[in-house]
Amino acid sequence: MKNTILLTAAFIAIPFAANAMPVVGDYVGTSPDAARAALAKAGCKVSKFEAEGGKIEAKCFEESNARWEVYIDPKSGKITKVKADH
Repeated sequence: MKNTILLTAAFIAIPFAANAMPVVGDYVGTSPDAARAALAKAGCKVSKFEAEGGKIEAKCFEESNARWEVYIDPKSGKITKVKADH
């Protein structure tokens, strides 16, 4: 019975894991097109990019309209910071 409950919970969580927000360390690429595609795949649609403090800031939003700032290292293409955009 316990295994059935755990298995059911895992299947329910799969759709949510597929659209998990990007996290620090994720590789999204060094070009705007690559970053936009990788972030969209993670459930964060980019509205614009800005340069900030030597990083690239992607302003994006989720399906629920929650807004995020995702900071990308332009040399490595990895996310260095993710924060809510109030």
